[in-house]
Amino acid sequence: MIIDSHCHAWTTWPYDTSVPDPQHRGIVEQLLFEMDQHGVDRSVVICARIDHNPENNEYIFQAARRHPDRLVQFPDVDSGWSPEYHTPGAVDRLQRAIDRWGIAGFTHYVNAENDGWLVSDEGMRFFARAAEADLIASIALNGAWLADLRTVAAAFPTLPILIHHQGMARAEEGPDSPGLREVLATAACPNVIVKASGFYYGMPDDRKAEYPYDPQRAIFARIVEAYGPDRLAWGSDYPVSPWVATTYRQTLDILRVHCADLLPGDAMDRVMGGTMETLLRTRRPVPAAG
Repeated sequence: MIIDSHCHAWTTWPYDTSVPDPQHRGIVEQLLFEMDQHGVDRSVVICARIDHNPENNEYIFQAARRHPDRLVQFPDVDSGWSPEYHTPGAVDRLQRAIDRWGIAGFTHYVNAENDGWLVSDEGMRFFARAAEADLIASIALNGAWLADLRTVAAAFPTLPILIHHQGMARAEEGPDSPGLREVLATAACPNVIVKASGFYYGMPDDRKAEYPYDPQRAIFARIVEAYGPDRLAWGSDYPVSPWVATTYRQTLDILRVHCADLLPGDAMDRVMGGTMETLLRTRRPVPAAG
């Protein structure tokens, strides 16, 4: 089974709206087409209420109702682009998402600068409610936040926490960057899982088309060593990935072909779907294979 742990869909293309097809480029039907073409069984759709898409949570909820065997909604709760970002009432807003959509998990994007919210009283109550509700937390952050995330992970050990795009450890910052050190240190938290996605984010802007991103593959190799395949989950980042430089097929083959030596035997199967299947089924951190 192949499960995409990180993709999106929008009614209106949220980036460069000069494209000729802004009302179709990001829609759910395009995602399902790519999944069908490449043998992907299910996708976790990471909602993002960004430009022109304030109702993205509801849009994906309705799509997941139509395709319950293919799509899983992770609604956007209080992400950095929203007026609610890190304001009082986060627990109530999370509860409303639970009540409205019956969710398995949620996503929360933070801004680049760490404002301390994760370990604030409000933030800790927010994650306590997520743990009580047996949710999966999907968090977009960089290394500046990871020490605080480790505090959250230790406080709520039954809460699975997925971090996006290799924790934003970037090859262009060097093989021993502070960001990578923070990602590797976070491997000490057994309930933190890393998304094997967005390899191009580690490359300089003028090299984002240089598939298969060998410098970022070297960063990923260190993450594989630290986390192991049971705490890695492949994600396509579709439809952002082809907009940046990478086809849906290439997001699969960056692991299946170009990282095959890092994930021998059934390790590849776990990263390509087994880890995410277990998370969705149990809503608990994935135990390491014996």
